[in-house]
Amino acid sequence: MKYKIFLIIIFSFLTISCGFKVIDRSELLNFSINTVTTEGEKRINYKLKNKLTFNTKKQKEKSIKIHLNTSKQKIVKEKNIKNEITKYEIKINVKVFYDELNGANNKEFSVSRSGDFNVTSQYSQTLNNEKILIDVLTDKIADEIIDELSLLLNAI
Repeated sequence: MKYKIFLIIIFSFLTISCGFKVIDRSELLNFSINTVTTEGEKRINYKLKNKLTFNTKKQKEKSIKIHLNTSKQKIVKEKNIKNEITKYEIKINVKVFYDELNGANNKEFSVSRSGDFNVTSQYSQTLNNEKILIDVLTDKIADEIIDELSLLLNAI
């Protein structure tokens, strides 16, 4: 008798679920970016523009215009005992202005990321480290912009 009750309880736990459902990210992107205008750092803007337009290229019910204003700061983070620079920090700030084409909704928000890279003995490798860091930070910023836009446009 106890064995049957134990099996019924285990079977009921296995069949009852909590209702958790993984949300498809494409369902949250209910907007399409019509135009992207940029000012500031050209290389960062180029990567941001490509990533934003690639992720939202299908026509959706909401069309928006985006204006990106980017800035990059390169700051000395560490020096050694000989007063030689050993590490730089890069801060990328992006101000995003967006407005819906079919509505009167104009808003802005800003996204910033920072990271550091080491200085090597070869100048070309130092430049390569800087370029890789900028690419990684730009990808993270683009993802953050898409997430923020989907939150703001779905909340309206």
